[in-house]
Amino acid sequence: MTRTIVWGVLLFLSWLEIPASLAQADSSLIRLKESFAHPPDDCRIMMRWWWFGPAVAKTEIRRELEQMKTAGIGGVEIATLYPLALDDPQTGFLNLTYLSEEHIDALRFAAAEARALGMRTDITLGSGWPFGGPHIPITQAAGEMRVETVAIPSGARSIAMPGVTAGEQLVATFWVPGSGDALAFKDAKQAATSAIENGRLQISPELSGQSSAVFFISSRTGMTVKRPAVGAEGFVLDHYDQKAIATHLHSVGDRLMEAFGDHFPYAVFSDSLEDYGSDWTGDLIEQFRQRRGYDLTPHLPALLADAGPETSAVRHDWGKTLTELANERYLAPLHAWALEHHTLLRSQTYGFPPVTLSSNQYADLPEGEGKATLKMWRQFSDTRWAASAGHLFGRPVISSETWTWLHSPAFRATPLDMKVEADLHFLQGINQLVGHGWPYSPELAGEPGWRMYAAGAFNAHNPWWFAMPDLAGYLERVSFALRQGNPANDVALLLPNDDAWASFTVKSDSSASVTTKAGFNTRGVNLSIDESMGQLLGNNVIAQILDAGFNLDFIDGDAVDTLGIGYPVLVLPGMQRIPPATYRKIEQYAMRGGIVMATRRLPSAAPGFLNREADSQQIQEISQRLFRDQGAVGHFLEDESQLGRAIASYYKPEVIFSPRSAEIGFIRRQLSTGDLYFIANTGNHPLSVVAKFRHSAKYAEWWDPFTGRTFPVENPAKIDLSLQPYESRLIFLTNSAIKPEPVRIWDPPSKVIDLSSDWNLTFKGLNRTIHMATLHSWSEEEPFKYYSGLVTYDKIVDLPADLISGSLILDFGEGTPVVPPDPLPTFNLRAFLEGPVREAAEVYVNGQRAGVVWHPPYTIDLTSWLRAGKNQLRIVVGNTAINSLAGSALPDYRLLNDRYGERFRPQGMDNLEPLPSGILGGLRLRVSSRHRRLARASAGSKD
Repeated sequence: MTRTIVWGVLLFLSWLEIPASLAQADSSLIRLKESFAHPPDDCRIMMRWWWFGPAVAKTEIRRELEQMKTAGIGGVEIATLYPLALDDPQTGFLNLTYLSEEHIDALRFAAAEARALGMRTDITLGSGWPFGGPHIPITQAAGEMRVETVAIPSGARSIAMPGVTAGEQLVATFWVPGSGDALAFKDAKQAATSAIENGRLQISPELSGQSSAVFFISSRTGMTVKRPAVGAEGFVLDHYDQKAIATHLHSVGDRLMEAFGDHFPYAVFSDSLEDYGSDWTGDLIEQFRQRRGYDLTPHLPALLADAGPETSAVRHDWGKTLTELANERYLAPLHAWALEHHTLLRSQTYGFPPVTLSSNQYADLPEGEGKATLKMWRQFSDTRWAASAGHLFGRPVISSETWTWLHSPAFRATPLDMKVEADLHFLQGINQLVGHGWPYSPELAGEPGWRMYAAGAFNAHNPWWFAMPDLAGYLERVSFALRQGNPANDVALLLPNDDAWASFTVKSDSSASVTTKAGFNTRGVNLSIDESMGQLLGNNVIAQILDAGFNLDFIDGDAVDTLGIGYPVLVLPGMQRIPPATYRKIEQYAMRGGIVMATRRLPSAAPGFLNREADSQQIQEISQRLFRDQGAVGHFLEDESQLGRAIASYYKPEVIFSPRSAEIGFIRRQLSTGDLYFIANTGNHPLSVVAKFRHSAKYAEWWDPFTGRTFPVENPAKIDLSLQPYESRLIFLTNSAIKPEPVRIWDPPSKVIDLSSDWNLTFKGLNRTIHMATLHSWSEEEPFKYYSGLVTYDKIVDLPADLISGSLILDFGEGTPVVPPDPLPTFNLRAFLEGPVREAAEVYVNGQRAGVVWHPPYTIDLTSWLRAGKNQLRIVVGNTAINSLAGSALPDYRLLNDRYGERFRPQGMDNLEPLPSGILGGLRLRVSSRHRRLARASAGSKD
């Protein structure tokens, strides 16, 4: 039996796993659809709630929590950061000291208020990031290997030793031929400890020619907590030292828990590990010897430069040791502490130190983070990293820090921008969004209030905020849908961890400070597994898999060893190194019918220093059997651009869109009653395609995530799908009978009524009304150029009785695509579409709210609202806060910096210009007088 048949039979059998009776299936499906229409509150988005200072007051805490609840936000993660204003005795404004009685009391109040509102509360286990503070002594601060090179003067008999201070210790000294940049580390020789006398190194008489002494010193990075609150300043802790995390959990974690009493937080949060440059800890030499079986000391030059054939092997062993120490001494104790305190650990497990995909096994709630580019779902991302870990380790809820870099600067992002990024997270398997973020802002801060220095601001100070409940409802329903059943990605992409470890060096950038520009480290620093993946994987392999009609998860060697390979297809992307035990498991998987594809090159080396020649011979033999010998069951593609086509030739694609488009993405969840697909157009142009799914189904529905309604599909075998720019759909395929819901399909408009003239506009914030003869941006009018806020548009619309029996659609017009820059910015994602209404409109007819408009198609159905005769049409429009910011002076932080030191630098706030605002023109009423009824309708037909 061929591998394709084996996997095909398994999938067919899984498709037949239906409830014991059709009645059970019908009941299950009915409950599912009811829950989709009204999801449980735990599917709502959360917000990272920044407490600046912390300078918080209970009245404002209550007000902001109530605002969140009203907007459809289900919970908060309280994160305490740097101060934004000075203490002022005249106004009573006061920055509380972090972990003071007043701070703990404020946390206690916030948790109680959130609980009363039915909202979830998480707490960050520290202020700023990474974890640390005044309680961390220098001996527990983040460690690094400090390397000092001293050229030996001609004729010198001794040289002074480098200074070694508190928290440091000399590890070894080497004699190296050459000086400056011309050091021959291949010929380095370790100096005897007896050569050090009275603080001076005695020169070896064996040295000849120009030589240098290279000192390897166990040291500290000196990195301090970034963006700390008042009283939280101090060193970042050593993530390889269990005493350091114990100190932190006792000093900070236990203290924070006092605010919660018996009502424990839902989860405690560990932010992304950005402990830049931390590559060492005090007992690493001993730990290395125990774990790797040899002494690292004589091989230290290999960590710094090319020391000969052993270099990559030694670096690999050192990097793997760092990973193990981070797992065992940071993540494991942190998870155990959370368990002891009756809470969950939500963790962004990536970055520095070099944790791996499998390190996420210590997280109850794995969390990702977008690098804010439209291409992130088609390249390596920490979002897919977290989702993959959740799928591998059975975590049903997988979150992602969302909107971190959305359409900078703060307050520039729109609801459409938010949807665009959220969909990219959904496509990668995320089903819980944590917004980044909500700035706490006191009344004295005015409008639009406080904001974080380099992130979006998503709170009620946005003029378009009335659209947030509609957006939040959409996000909640999609999150609910993507929690149903089981993940069902077909392809596992094996991450080349061993190649990443082998590339590590001790020359990492340790210059990060409290004012370092925000963002991921993009300067080639390679002490991170996940940040090494972009270069190791390239930009082609993931796109090839997606474009062939599949979705994928990442997997790593540890997961293969402990969990096996639960996917029909495994891809080895240009890997050079792989452990023999892991490779043997892959060979066995292939022999049992698994499809193994290798690209660019075949594995040829075993990682690690000991036994590397014999182990590498095993790797080469497996590669020969698996890919080269006659009858080999593996498939090797030197040209990776053929990968997608090759996979599709051995395994039927999940879904094929005709014509093909790289802008359409999907993800599937496998339910007992069928298959649920989330499909999204990630581009700024409308797309019309035919979708053909792998699984044949008797019935199909598309589920509207905005309304919760479901509509039957006319032909499940061949679904016509018309997607507006950035539109998304949920498609459900099932063999369970679906009770048809009649759907009216209206003919094209028989009449179009122009509504683009003669409106009265009332500017709420100015208490002023004007008449606008022809609709255009209000920022074109000089008095309103810098106005941010709400504007009410009023008009009387007189309709004859013969039009009321038809369909009445208010159409704002189409959006205008914006050409994206090339290359796309890495940290400034946005929707490249300018809408005909900027940025959201709330429509009222005769005093009744009909709905909101903020995304394509920019239409709203008023059939049930309009009547014959005169109708009062009122449209409330909100823009962004950028216009008011452009017309105002930026805050002066000089005295704040003098008092607390410069803890942040505002980004992207220079040279702001007012943006188009309001209804830009082309407003019309489309009237259709004829329709037909269908019990089964095309997924492209909604009106």
